[in-house]
Amino acid sequence: MVKGLYTAYTGMINEQKRLDVLSNNLANADTNGYKKEGTTSQTFADELAIKIKDTSSYGLAQKLGTVSMGVHIGETYTDYSTGSFKVTDNSTDFAIKGDGFFAIAYTDKQGNSSVKYTRDGAFTVNTQGYLVTKDGDYVLNANDARNGNVNGRIQVDPTQKITVDELGNIYQNDQQVGTIGIVDFADYDYLAKYGENMYDLVNGGTVTAADGRIVQGTLESSNVNVVSEMVNMITISRAYQAGQKVINTIDETLDKAVNQVGNV
Repeated sequence: MVKGLYTAYTGMINEQKRLDVLSNNLANADTNGYKKEGTTSQTFADELAIKIKDTSSYGLAQKLGTVSMGVHIGETYTDYSTGSFKVTDNSTDFAIKGDGFFAIAYTDKQGNSSVKYTRDGAFTVNTQGYLVTKDGDYVLNANDARNGNVNGRIQVDPTQKITVDELGNIYQNDQQVGTIGIVDFADYDYLAKYGENMYDLVNGGTVTAADGRIVQGTLESSNVNVVSEMVNMITISRAYQAGQKVINTIDETLDKAVNQVGNV
């Protein structure tokens, strides 16, 4: 009975964690360039059950076979598939068609700068002419994006219109004034979500050239399918309720065993 309680408990905890991931996906359904997360479930390693201190067997341990200890989250993964594009006709909005990430010189609240990566190309030009994110972090140029140099800023004339080709080259008055840097990675397993819709490259990751192409006046939507996520939410809710019913049934059975059978 107690083992059944534990198995149902681990199942309910597993569904709670799956729901947390799903809720985060739904919360970011309208976030530019957001990549949804998913989870896998796996059972705990089977344990060998042994009966001990059983006087009918002269106190010798007896093997009862293997017992599953329940289920838990096996892995949380990110789906990097491209989201749909939406046309904004804003000259400082960009989307990447294919693989690749924009490189950003991100500055934290302590004033420390480091290179982060994002698919959100909703940029703007500040009063000094620098191309920045909506939070004011600088967009890196092509050379410094590949080298991880946080000082590689892109500066243009804020009073002039900019035109950007698919390679990221920026033109003003038919003159090239800079290049937007996009990079890719040899293995996405070395990417970690940092927050602020950005990714961090952890130790062991390798920056490579990106084969994606930049589309000006366009933004990439998230790749979250709201309908699919809502269906998954219903499935998780029913699985959680099933775990509750198991616990209630076992609790009622234990109550009868203690208060009724014991009185016979």
